[in-house]
Parts: sequence; structure tokens; C-alpha cells
Amino acid sequence: MEERKTPMWIATAEHSRHIDRRATEEFGVPAKVLMERAGLAVFDAIREMLPNGGRITVFCGKGNNGGDGFVIARVALDHQFAVDCLVAAEESDLTPDAMEQMRIAKAQGVHPIFTSDARWHRKAECLGCRDLIVDALLGTGARCEVKGAVKDAIQMINRSGVPVVSVDVPSGICSNTGEELGESIWALRTVTFGMPKRFLFEGTGLEHSGYWTVSEIGIPSVLLNEPTAARLIDSDWVANLLPERLRDSHKGDNGSLLIVAGSRSMRGAACLAARAAIRSGAGLVTVAGTSDVCAAVSASVPEAILLPLPETNGVISADAAQIVLDNRSKYHSALFGPGLTHETPVLDFLSKVWSEWQRPCVIDADALTAVSEGIPLPTAECVLTPHPGEMSRLLHTSIAEIQSDRFRTVSQAVDQFGQCVLLKGPYTIVGEPGQPMMVNCTGNSGMATAGMGDVLGGIIATLLAQDLPSYYAASCGMFWHGASGDLCSTEIGPIGYSAGDVADTLAKARCRIVSACHRK
Repeated sequence: MEERKTPMWIATAEHSRHIDRRATEEFGVPAKVLMERAGLAVFDAIREMLPNGGRITVFCGKGNNGGDGFVIARVALDHQFAVDCLVAAEESDLTPDAMEQMRIAKAQGVHPIFTSDARWHRKAECLGCRDLIVDALLGTGARCEVKGAVKDAIQMINRSGVPVVSVDVPSGICSNTGEELGESIWALRTVTFGMPKRFLFEGTGLEHSGYWTVSEIGIPSVLLNEPTAARLIDSDWVANLLPERLRDSHKGDNGSLLIVAGSRSMRGAACLAARAAIRSGAGLVTVAGTSDVCAAVSASVPEAILLPLPETNGVISADAAQIVLDNRSKYHSALFGPGLTHETPVLDFLSKVWSEWQRPCVIDADALTAVSEGIPLPTAECVLTPHPGEMSRLLHTSIAEIQSDRFRTVSQAVDQFGQCVLLKGPYTIVGEPGQPMMVNCTGNSGMATAGMGDVLGGIIATLLAQDLPSYYAASCGMFWHGASGDLCSTEIGPIGYSAGDVADTLAKARCRIVSACHRK
């Protein structure tokens, strides 16, 4: 991703069209200038991939995305690339701006081949011998299922096995949701313009965009910096929010948190959460749990304080609620849920504790199941941290519906619960009433393994204990968690590192986040 000193806001298709129009009408930037710069930006990406030139095929649609494609074909030809230009439309179908760029390209030696030309299918069937394909078929305005020549082109491109660079958005992907419109390009790289779009962070678009970059193409910065409903989090923002430690501080000044977690069959959840809290810099960490849980924590996290609780058949009993409430003044925050199970005694316990709980808290795992079964949340500041399955239970809908538009899902959950909500997954999203959604850019697929959520819960609970408000604690926590996973991927390997490894790398990851900000 291209670095920008100001926040990188995430655009919908409608917002993208809005700023394009304002750039022309209010700031005097002609549409053809934006198109020219877009084409040049994509050609820069092509030169990175083919520094010694090569044979490329540019597929153009009938709209502005196709206009960008004609610019790319013209510039590539001017730089001695061997260029085929296939248009998935008839010449008479081109929009005015695309028509103008086609005529300029034609005058400078590009030979567009339209669908009625017999050469179109012959060229398209021989794509396997090309070095690179440029996808300029459909732009961010695509909404309907692809069909006709565009569908044929997408299928031929995907069958070819040739690397693809997509212009603004992989053709066949809905810009606002990332859903596939029947067929879609699987790009190796996507160059998007002005601002990142939602399709980059969810649905099929997340995978089919490949490696993506943002090119500003001359859109005035005042337009790019206008707030939208969501923004991409960055390391400088996180570094400036992570609590600093005073030289004369003691453990009581650095956050005391309570972790209510674990059961006889899931003791490790409490251990991982406590380990993460210690590595995140918590001054005091107390684990409240059954005797088996306390024994496991004592063996693996000796720094943790233990609060043994009465149990029923290996889970926390309802009678334990009063013990927790009697000790609540000792804690600045709490984490409820990892490994608790959702047995009846646990539900009764949570109901009793939450009815009187007044400290900021993280509601995770089995505690979220309790919420979905009707246990009222504490009135205190909360961060809910569901994965898609847990979110589906909270909102009483299918996982497919949750994943079909993750931004909409977070908005719905925030409206329903009135609390900070973190939806886990690639590009985790945080939302809170009255705040833009925050989208994470750290982390990797190696983190898709057991225990990672327990580590994240420990981090966020630590930041809450250190007086960071819930929205900022959740946002910083997810970035820090992902950054630690990225370090593990680099130093251990992309697959096979554990949640414990991520917990143990948190201190090093924090140092890198803060040091990078200081260097800048």
C-alpha cells in the first residue's frame, strides 16, 4: 500500500464518483487528466513487473475503466511493449471519455480490436503466450451480474494462467461489498485510485485483488482527506495512542486486570489471555477460574495472581459471582469469556456478575454466546470481539449474511448493542457509536489457528486497564496483535507458529511500532 501521512479513508463506489466529480467541477481537474494519470499509474506497476518490456494484452470495457485501458495501451506501446488491445464492446458502445481515449490511442499506433472483429476471439484464445494481461473491463460502478463479451473475456483471462493487473477493481467484483458478480478476474495486482475501496477488505474481492496499491492520480488532497464511514488504521496512529510508562511508575499504575476464563476442558484459554496481558505490559493480572484452570495458569504464567472460584462439573458455578464482585474494586478492567463454556452455571454466573459490574471489559468467546442467549451486557464500557460465527449468533442471522458485507454487519451490531464491536477476520473491523469504523491492515493467514482470539482479548483488556477508551483500545489492540503475528510469520515461518508465539512477540512488536513512529 502507498504510504500517506494523513489518514487513509476508505471509499464506497458512490463516494469515489462524488470526489471525481468534485475534482472536475470545483477544482478544475479535467476527467481526461484523471484518466491519463490513472493509466500512467498502472503502467508504472507494469514496468515494475516487466522491467525489460514484454508482450501485454489490454482488455478494455466501454466505460471510463476502458478509457484508462486505452491510455495504458498507448503508453505501453510508446515504451516499446508489444501491445494487443481487445475491447469487450463495439466502438459505438463506448462512452464519450472512453471514445476520446480510444481515438488518441489509435492515432498513436494502438489497434483496438472490437468484439465483432473475427480476430477478437482468436487473440483472446491465445492469451497464454502473453507476459501480462491488463484488466480494464469494469470499474467501481459495476452492480449487475456480468454477461456477454465481458463475461467471455473474464473467463478467458482466468483460464490463461497469465498474471493480471486490474485497473481500480478486478472486473466482476462489487466495489462496495467485494461480492462476485457471477464471474470475476483473479488479479495478481490491483492499482486502485484516490482511496482504498471496500472490496479490498471483504468478500471475494479480498482474495481476487492480489497485492494492491493506491495511486492518488492528482485528486486534490482536501477531497481525499474528507472523512468517510471507515478508515484504514496505521502505525503512527497506534504508536501515538499506546500508553507510555513513567519512570517512577509501579505495577499498580500500569493496569490491574481480571481475566475470567477457562474450564476443565479448556484451561489453555486462560493461560494464553494472561500471557498476552503480561506481554502487553499489564502491571497486575489476576485469573479467576476453576481449580484446574488456576493450576494450569500457575504452571505456565507464574506472574499471574490466582482467584480460585467454586465450580460445578468443571465449570465456574453461579456461587462464584459474589467472590468476583467482592474483589472488583481491585481491577481496572476485565476479560470475560475465553474457554468458559456456555453451561447453565456459567450463564447464571455471568448474569449475576454483569448486573453489578462497572469496570470496562472485553466480552469474548463463550461470554458472547451468553449475550446471544439473552444475558444482558454490563452497563459499563464494553468491547465485544466476535468472530463471524459468534456474530451470526448475536445478530441471529447466517454466517454467509455476516460475511456478505462486513461493514454493514459491524454497523448493525453497533446499533443493536450500543457498544464497541470488533469483528474478527482478515482486515478486522472495529466500530463504535458516533465513530468511523477502523479497518486493520496487519496480520496474516498464519494467525488462523486456535488461541489467537484469547491473545487479542488479553491485549485489549490490558489497554482498557491502562485507561484507553474502548474504541481506541480495540483499534490499537487489533493492530498490535496483527503486527506481532506478522513478526512471527517473518521470524518463524508463515504457517505453524502458535498463539503463544504471538503472545511472546508482543513486546517486540510494540517496540517496532513505537520506534517506527519516532524515526519518522
